Amino acid sequence: MSVFIHVEGRRRRQSQWAIWVLVCLCVLSFVWFSLCPPARQLQWVTQWGVVPADVLDRHQPWLRQLADPALLRLLTGLFIHVTWLHLLSNMLFLVIFGVPTDRTLGSARFMLLFLLGGVASNLCGAISLEGYRAPIIGCSGAVSAVVGTYIALFPRARMGLVLPLGLYFEFVRLPAWMLIGIWVLIQLIFSYIGASYGAVAWWTHISGFLFGVMFALLARDGIARRRRR
Repeated sequence: MSVFIHVEGRRRRQSQWAIWVLVCLCVLSFVWFSLCPPARQLQWVTQWGVVPADVLDRHQPWLRQLADPALLRLLTGLFIHVTWLHLLSNMLFLVIFGVPTDRTLGSARFMLLFLLGGVASNLCGAISLEGYRAPIIGCSGAVSAVVGTYIALFPRARMGLVLPLGLYFEFVRLPAWMLIGIWVLIQLIFSYIGASYGAVAWWTHISGFLFGVMFALLARDGIARRRRR
């Protein structure tokens, strides 16, 4: 098991509200979900999660499908987590990569990145799993978008990696792009293994990461103006 630690450079005192609002929403949603009876939990997941078979219908015009209120599930599905491991893994990566990204983008842009990246990645995941009835839930796609933006904004950043070596822990610093590159490669491999490996929408992660990279490139001018102010 490895643990990523972001190594900060200079500290800047700026208001960062978006990432903590998102963490609170995910945690509160999970607590509420956990307190519900099993029947209600199942109903909640199928009603507000992204069911690929219900997202796109080849027999319906695209414009009519885009106006369907059911597409709101592409957003609501981001805040549904069914296990503590599912929640904590997403929150861990969100905080590690999200804090410096939020600080650089500004909270308004960061919130936009998370929500738009999550919706776009859920849509791509639903397309890749067309016909499946199992819902796509969790904010993994949105977190992947944050990771993509991070590596685009900080291509030379270094991150600490804590490695367990027997009874001891070794701390090493590696380029962030190397660690994230390994993560992306794993997602690509899993995407070709298919659903038989597990109920994970791997293309949700990959498309979210690519969305994040493009978002960072498009936001460069806005970031420059914000830094000048």
